[in-house]
Amino acid sequence: MKFIDEASITVESGQGGRGCESFRREKYVPKGGPDGGDGGRGGDVVFEACGGLNTLVDFRYQRFYKATNGQPGRGKNCTGLSGGDLVVLVPVGTIVYEAETNNLLGDLSEVGRRLTVAKGGRGGLGNTHFKSSTNRAPRRTTLGADCERRELRLELSLLADVGLLGLPNAGKSTLIRSVSNAQPKVADYPFTTLIPNIGLVRVNRLQSFVLADIPGLIPGAASGAGLGIRFLKHLARTRLLLHVVDLSVAIFADESTLSAGAELSDPVKAVMAIVTELTAASPLLANQPRWLVLNKCDLLPEEDIEALRDRIVAELGWTGPVYTVSGSTGSGLAGLTADVMAYLEQQNALAAADAALAEKMLTRQQHMQQEVRERVHQREDDVVDDAEVADDVLEDAAQEDEDDDEHDVDVFYVH
Repeated sequence: MKFIDEASITVESGQGGRGCESFRREKYVPKGGPDGGDGGRGGDVVFEACGGLNTLVDFRYQRFYKATNGQPGRGKNCTGLSGGDLVVLVPVGTIVYEAETNNLLGDLSEVGRRLTVAKGGRGGLGNTHFKSSTNRAPRRTTLGADCERRELRLELSLLADVGLLGLPNAGKSTLIRSVSNAQPKVADYPFTTLIPNIGLVRVNRLQSFVLADIPGLIPGAASGAGLGIRFLKHLARTRLLLHVVDLSVAIFADESTLSAGAELSDPVKAVMAIVTELTAASPLLANQPRWLVLNKCDLLPEEDIEALRDRIVAELGWTGPVYTVSGSTGSGLAGLTADVMAYLEQQNALAAADAALAEKMLTRQQHMQQEVRERVHQREDDVVDDAEVADDVLEDAAQEDEDDDEHDVDVFYVH
């Protein structure tokens, strides 16, 4: 199944049914009067968050959704049948925007939450509504209200408590495979992970949290290098970031034979490269609580790990938690997941005890999502502008060639 986290669709509600013009015609009832019924209401288009979905791929193949129209009214004061609501299932974490105005319509962040994106038209009035003492036989009715048509943009932001980030081949996929039920692809070449992965980490029978892994960032990602920063939005909902660093690169740190990527052979430089890209993408995300996870410690001698860890902490001026783990052997992972669970429970307790703090945390998360989203779309617009400039340059060059051809001398050979 393809992982699609953005889609543009059109939705249209149902149109209201027209009112009925009818008069009572019954035997032995000489003065029947009007009895035209009202039209039925048009159906709404409703989005509902479904826990069984994790991609927007369905919206790439079906882009138009319309609810049922209301039926016209009938005689004997019969109201027309109302149109049925169209319920569209979307993954949990789907954010709905109006395409033209870029206004946020809703965030479907919980299973079962519903959002009405197009309201059905009201049914028209039958001629019964217009009778009076001076107008006993009205022939006036009204049409049903028009349907509502909207162009929408859907964005999927995965719901996770903790996010993994780091350079390609830092061991993030191996780590999430070791601690959760996720089964991402693992290989010995960069960019093995091409789409985000999420997994449930069970610390014990009653404690668990959701962990997200995104494709690795490289220097220049904020400018479009590698896979860019388009997947950073999946970390904007997290409450904690685990910065995974490959310790094994320190073995080659002093080797002069390295070519491509030599500047990142030092773990300190690798950390700073990710911080630079995070800051360029979203200063709020860069200031998110972040722990340092030194991975692949099984590839280094035990006596060198402590010294290397102290050097990295000292050169970075790191004051936060630091963990030395191995995703392949599982060393240190139990302590890491236990501490993460304790941190999340502490945050939950603080939010439950202080409503103002909970509101502040939610507002900050929304601003962070908005910041990352705007930066990603700005980058996409820059790419489009660059492509248009390139097309203009090629067009000008072609025109110059044509102009040059007009002044060329044609040579005719006479035999």
